[in-house]
Amino acid sequence: MVTPPWRGDAGPRVTALLAPNPGPMTLDGTNTWVLGDARSDEVVVVDPGPLDEAHLQAVLDHAAGLGARVALTLLTHHHADHTEAAQRWAAITGAPVRGAGRGEPLRDGEQLEVGGVRLTVLATPGHTSDSVSFHLPDDDVLLTGDMVLGRGTSVVTHPDGDVGAYLDSLDRMAGLGVAVIAPGHGPVVDDPAALLAYYRDHRLERLRQVQAALDDGAADAGDEDAVVEAVVQRVYADVPRDVWPAARQTVKAQLAYLRATP
Repeated sequence: MVTPPWRGDAGPRVTALLAPNPGPMTLDGTNTWVLGDARSDEVVVVDPGPLDEAHLQAVLDHAAGLGARVALTLLTHHHADHTEAAQRWAAITGAPVRGAGRGEPLRDGEQLEVGGVRLTVLATPGHTSDSVSFHLPDDDVLLTGDMVLGRGTSVVTHPDGDVGAYLDSLDRMAGLGVAVIAPGHGPVVDDPAALLAYYRDHRLERLRQVQAALDDGAADAGDEDAVVEAVVQRVYADVPRDVWPAARQTVKAQLAYLRATP
């Protein structure tokens, strides 16, 4: 199967600049999203990404090319591949930074309007406890951070992430019925309904596989780390080993969910 090409826009007012941090967990790299209307002299930047001066300059140059200044920076969650540059970015732009424990806390349901673009903040925990998404109703776009990726599936970190919250957040996203998902990594998603349904089905299937592995003897492998390793070897045998560290995190979160679910 051919990997779909990464492309850097989710609409005329929603553009991504790709950070130079590709890897097994970051795919092509982190998408730094720039939101703004051509008729405005302000833009919003979502997730400035890693501390890479050339990348930050590219984002500044893009804003300047629009005849705009950065008026606000938003963070989808606290992981460093999205936030490492936040302090430097704030110093360069003078713009306030909000989210992931920085600046004024984002509130679920809060509505913002900057650069002619309306955004609604949605608390979508699961990947991390502080994960938020941004709904752009006029553009029919949802920025999802790492809750939903443009390729593959996301990780439920442990102990910060939560499988139950993840499933609830997927349902909340699906209820919006948006036309496009602008993810934190990977290409734009043009069929969000299908992808969100797949994400939910995939997670439920993984839970069934983990339970089956436990029933088949993984539960008796030894201490918690040994149990996790036994589950990973059975359930994620077809997954490249360079993402097994992430698989271990997700298995820990899945075990916690199964133990807490009657």
